[in-house]
Amino acid sequence: MFRRLYDWTLRWAASRHAPKALGAVSFVESSVFPIPADVLFIPMCLARPDAAMRYALIATVTSVLGGVFGWMIGFYAFDLIAAPLLDFYGKREAFETLRVGAGNEAVLLMLVTSGFSHLPPMKVVTILSGLVGFDLTWFVVSAIVARGGRFFLLAWLLRRHGAAMAEFVARRFGWIAGGLAAVCALGWMVWRFT
Repeated sequence: MFRRLYDWTLRWAASRHAPKALGAVSFVESSVFPIPADVLFIPMCLARPDAAMRYALIATVTSVLGGVFGWMIGFYAFDLIAAPLLDFYGKREAFETLRVGAGNEAVLLMLVTSGFSHLPPMKVVTILSGLVGFDLTWFVVSAIVARGGRFFLLAWLLRRHGAAMAEFVARRFGWIAGGLAAVCALGWMVWRFT
């Protein structure tokens, strides 16, 4: 099943509609969507290494715009939009704990780490940034540096080593899929029970 999904993603990533989908996913991932843009970005770069830098630019711009949207949710509509979602997922208390310790330096550090590694998730940091009133100019600059740095570095690596990486994945797909499934299951258990 995972193999068919992987093959389908690679075929779809080479379609002419892929850049629009990447932009949409990058935008919503930075503010509300739980799935990172990498699920499209990486296969797109593998399918079209010649367009990897263009994809990095699309992902960076739309991710930063999505982050600004998340900032606006936190600043203008936290009680209306974000709070009910946190309550629904049982994460309001954890978010409030994060909020209490969120000075400007902590928010800036979280923006950089979430931009590079998704820890904490980008959407959490963008909403938190707006809620605590983190300066929007600094927010945009840090998002450009972190998200742009991540997407352009990935694009460069995939463009340079993409064929070897794709061959490695194709030969060891079963092990990789099993490992990713185990990591996802562990992540879900940690998220659900903490």
